[in-house]
Amino acid sequence: MSAPDWLVARPIAHRGLHDPAAGLIENTLAAADAAIAAGFAIECDVQDTADGEAVVFHDFTLDRLTAATGLVRERKADLAGTAIRGAAESIPTLAAFLDRVSGATPLVVEIKSRFDNDPRLTHRTLDVLSGYKGPVALKSFDPFVVAAIRTTAPQIPRGIVAESAYEGGEWEKLSRDQRRDMANLLHFGATDPDFLSWRVKDLPCAAPFLCRHLRRMPVMAWTVRTEADRRRAALHADQMVFEGFRPDRGASLARDAVVP
Repeated sequence: MSAPDWLVARPIAHRGLHDPAAGLIENTLAAADAAIAAGFAIECDVQDTADGEAVVFHDFTLDRLTAATGLVRERKADLAGTAIRGAAESIPTLAAFLDRVSGATPLVVEIKSRFDNDPRLTHRTLDVLSGYKGPVALKSFDPFVVAAIRTTAPQIPRGIVAESAYEGGEWEKLSRDQRRDMANLLHFGATDPDFLSWRVKDLPCAAPFLCRHLRRMPVMAWTVRTEADRRRAALHADQMVFEGFRPDRGASLARDAVVP
């Protein structure tokens, strides 16, 4: 399928419209409510628990955003009762998050991956989404995940999150060939994405340029945080995934520690 127009019609609030000074923490129901009220689309992240539930949370570990410690994946579904630091709520399940959004604004769900070819989180995410009536798209850095979405749920718009160089940090566990294939989109035969989400600081560059102009594939720019980022996104992408300011006001928000 080709990407629907709604996918890039509104600026996309990165992990919801979060503002810790106002008690709005990333990937919470309150941050989703704030994005809806402001008229923005929402991007959120999903992780899986030890018993296979999908929860809306970015980090692989609990330490940054909760008083708990350890890996999300080592906790069971009762993890959804774990309080989020600075918020008057706990970690939401994906089902609870969907119930809250309930089609009020487009939702882009990033499936987090450990690049271990484990399909369980992808399948659970698709199971939870199976009855959802609102506009929703899925994306991941991992070509394996996007290929699984293509095979299992081709009717859901799917995208690749990418950048031009995979260096340092978590990328060191991947082979040089994997990083080359991801940077140059050499997985297209398996993934056949409907859209790209490209690192804004890498724009412009060949891969998203060719996809956008030759394949008419929409490109989102992530994560737009500065005025320079915003100008670059406007020139080289079709929409932005933003945080730290209000696109409708240009006003900065107080933010928690930035995690890409």
